Amino acid sequence: MSHASTATAPAPTAKHTRTAENTVVGFIGLGHMGSGMSRNLQAAGFKLVVTDLRREAASELLANGAEWADSAAELARRSDVVITMLPTPSIVSALLQGENGLLAGLSDGKTWIDMSTSVPEVADGVREMAAARGINIIDAPVSGMSVGAANGMLQIFVGADPELFAEHFPVLEAMGDPERIINVGGAGAGYAVKLMINQLWFSHLVATAEVLAIGTAAGVDLGVLRQSLIASPANSNFLESDVLSILNDGDYDEGFAIALACKDLGLSIDLARSVGMPSEVSALVEQVFRRARRSYGDSAGEMTPFKLYEDLLGEPLRLANTAGGAA
Repeated sequence: MSHASTATAPAPTAKHTRTAENTVVGFIGLGHMGSGMSRNLQAAGFKLVVTDLRREAASELLANGAEWADSAAELARRSDVVITMLPTPSIVSALLQGENGLLAGLSDGKTWIDMSTSVPEVADGVREMAAARGINIIDAPVSGMSVGAANGMLQIFVGADPELFAEHFPVLEAMGDPERIINVGGAGAGYAVKLMINQLWFSHLVATAEVLAIGTAAGVDLGVLRQSLIASPANSNFLESDVLSILNDGDYDEGFAIALACKDLGLSIDLARSVGMPSEVSALVEQVFRRARRSYGDSAGEMTPFKLYEDLLGEPLRLANTAGGAA
């Protein structure tokens, strides 16, 4: 999904930095996001050790000099920094455990960077176990979709103390836009910021779909309605930019499945519960997404909840046939 920010990264300074010349990076999770991220690390000169459930996912990396590891423990033993980019917190947690798990291979001075969309509890549990061993743990989830991963222009939200952030900035810079790699606070802050961004974006989607469908049903031209909203205090980045994939092209973003969107929404609700905060609006948005998932299937695009309102309206919401036209 497209998330913009005007915040910029602080100029990193550290006594020691993890550069391509002195750092071997282990990468676990070569899916839609991880494949592009790992390719950019390799292009930046980092020596890679990789593993995945599917060895074929690593074929291009291996052909270009990366090395394969048969387990997370082996990968950790052969790496200075280990990056995980995995679908769910439960998968991350399972990867850490056992004689072949990540923790078994991590030793003093090494770093684990979890770039998955997850919850603070996963890394907190590991941090307690690994503290005596001098293992560094950073949470650094991302925004920017697979396109941003492929282009090395991800936005990265880093939960780490400033010195640890500065030390690992060159690794992160190989995968992200340096102006949008943000140290958002201490341990766990990266996870929390990413979940809140997702939650607000999904809420914008549902609210926008509802407003455009109601206004169109009331007889207002869709293009005129949208331009009026953009010119008003109710404007949003979603209304101005992200929604155009639907309104112009009927594209509900199948690059990110609604099953994963529902997972992210569930995590944000769990976070609210864990800190004792109410989440009435967020809970309703989650239910709209779950209804869309039930209606259109797990692999439908993350923006498919918009289609629920189009179906109720009885027609697709498209700018091509309206007087207002596309922005």
